[in-house]
Amino acid sequence: MNQRQEALLGQVIKEYLHSAVPIGSKTLENKSHLGLSSATIRNALAELEELGYIVQPHTSAGRIPTCLGYQYFLDNQLKNLGKITAKEEQDLKQLAQKWQNEPLELLIRNLARKLADLSNNAIVVGFADNSFYYTGLANLFSQPEFQDPSCVYDLSLIIDHLDQVMNRLFNEVTQATVKIGAKNPFGQQCSVVLINWRFKKQSGLLGILGPVRMDYEKNLGLVNFIREQI
Repeated sequence: MNQRQEALLGQVIKEYLHSAVPIGSKTLENKSHLGLSSATIRNALAELEELGYIVQPHTSAGRIPTCLGYQYFLDNQLKNLGKITAKEEQDLKQLAQKWQNEPLELLIRNLARKLADLSNNAIVVGFADNSFYYTGLANLFSQPEFQDPSCVYDLSLIIDHLDQVMNRLFNEVTQATVKIGAKNPFGQQCSVVLINWRFKKQSGLLGILGPVRMDYEKNLGLVNFIREQI
């Protein structure tokens, strides 16, 4: 992928994250600040589509990123491990301090609820003693991708078997990990950002579960900060 294509892919992902509608060449011409004409952008988008990084959902529509496009973005454009705002850091620190003298599971459950609010996604937690917790499903189901009842049904089946999914991941996750689409055990309509954590003799997993169109930079920042607090 050349530099122009990479810049446009990043812009498509950024715009689609906020709008959830296919991104057209005119939008990219106005917002990319690359100094490219609409015709040049259309040609570059066609090339990206041939490479499999974006797709046109229907004739005359703009383009949306594919799972391959998101994976390329994570591997090549997201250079750091994510970032969050100073206000988000402060809120999480204050919550961790408030519950620091309580049992660890209670602390993590409260942090999970706060993460659900900050990410506007669902949070799944697995503890090594085979207990599991999730919160924020309403956030997930309010996303445009889940207006299709079949998507809600498929994900609900997976949540009903959360123990099996989390048990399978316990030995796989050793650092901040992103699983996208077909690689995601929670379903190909979703992505999950996972961390493992350990405190004294207790350990577990925590994940932010959202649509493939999620804010990976922010969510990676959130889970890494949570691991530091624990």
